[in-house]
Amino acid sequence: MDWIKDNYPDLIANPLVRSLIIILGSIIIAKITDLVFTVIIKRLTAKTRTELDDKIVVLFHKPIFYSILFIGFSMAVKTANIPEYLDFALVGLFKTITIIIWLFLISRILILAIDWTSKQTDNKLLQQKTLPLFNNLGKIAIGLFGTYFIFLSWDININGILASAGVLGVVLGLAAKDTVANFFAGIFLMADSPFKEGDYILLETGERGYVKSMGLRSTRFLTRDDIEITIPNSVIASSKIVNESGGPEDIERIRITLMVAYGSDIDEVKNLLKSIALNNDNVQNEPEPRVRFREFAESGIKLQLLFWIYKPEKRGRTVDAINTEIYKQFKENQITIPYPTMRVLMPDK
Repeated sequence: MDWIKDNYPDLIANPLVRSLIIILGSIIIAKITDLVFTVIIKRLTAKTRTELDDKIVVLFHKPIFYSILFIGFSMAVKTANIPEYLDFALVGLFKTITIIIWLFLISRILILAIDWTSKQTDNKLLQQKTLPLFNNLGKIAIGLFGTYFIFLSWDININGILASAGVLGVVLGLAAKDTVANFFAGIFLMADSPFKEGDYILLETGERGYVKSMGLRSTRFLTRDDIEITIPNSVIASSKIVNESGGPEDIERIRITLMVAYGSDIDEVKNLLKSIALNNDNVQNEPEPRVRFREFAESGIKLQLLFWIYKPEKRGRTVDAINTEIYKQFKENQITIPYPTMRVLMPDK
C-alpha cells in the first residue's frame, strides 16, 4: 500500500478509486466471512442432535454476505464525494435492501422455530391448525418493526404517524370489540381444546351435533337434522359444553332406568336385561353391561341398566332399540312393569 501511495499519489487521492477499492475490499471480506461462517459454524451445528440449527445456519448464509457487501457500498458512496442528494438516496436504498433481507431471514427463522416447537411440545396452543395463526401474527409484527426501521433509514420522523395509529387503534378496538373478543376466545378455545372438529357436542341450549369447523371468530355445528348452527367463540367460551366424544375413546355410557313389580325374579330380570343390551350391535361387550338395584319404590323395584355404546351420535336409536326390546321381552316372559295405582277403600254404611 505504501508503494502505491509513493508511486501513484494522485490515483489514491481520487475519491472514485478509493470507493472502488472499498467495494473490492467489501467483496473480499464478505467472501471470507461467508467461507468462515459456512465451514466453521456448520461443523459446530453438525455435532448437535437437532436439525433446527443446521437449517438456521443455511438461512444466515446470504444475509451476512449481502449485509457486509452493502455496508461496503455505503462506505464507498460516502467516500466518492458525489452530490448530497444522490449520497442520501443510495445509502438509504442500501439500508432498505439490507433491512428487507434481514426481515425475510427473521420471518423464515420464526416459521422454522414455531414448526419445530409444535412438534417438540405437548402445548395445545401450538398445533398444526394454529400454526398459520402464529406465523401470520409473527409476520405482521416483523413487518411493523421492519417498516419502522426503514423509515428511520430515510430519516423520516414517524412519531406523529405512531400517535395517529394509536388513536386509530383505540377507535377500531371500540368499534370492533365483539370481533376482538371472538378472536381471543377462538385462540383460547384452540389452546384449551375442549373439543375438536368431528366431535359430537351437546350445547347448553340442548342441541346436539358435530363440530363442523372451528374458526378464529366463530364455531360451526351440524345437528342431526342437518341444520348448521354458527356460534360466536365468545359465547362458546362462556357456555357449558358437553363433549360426548371426549375421553380417550369415542364411546359413551348409557343409563336406562325402569321398574318391575314386586315378586319378580330379580336375577332373571337382570340376566334378561344384560342379554338384551349385548344383542345390540352398538353396545360394547367390554366393559360388559351391568344392572343395578337402585331402590324399593312405591310401585315396584327400581333397576338401572348401564352399558357402553360405540358412537355417541347413535345414542337415540340405541336407547330406542333397547327400550323396545325390553318391552317385548318383558311381555313374552310375563314380567310386570308396574305403574302408580291408588286403591280407595269405601267404608261400609
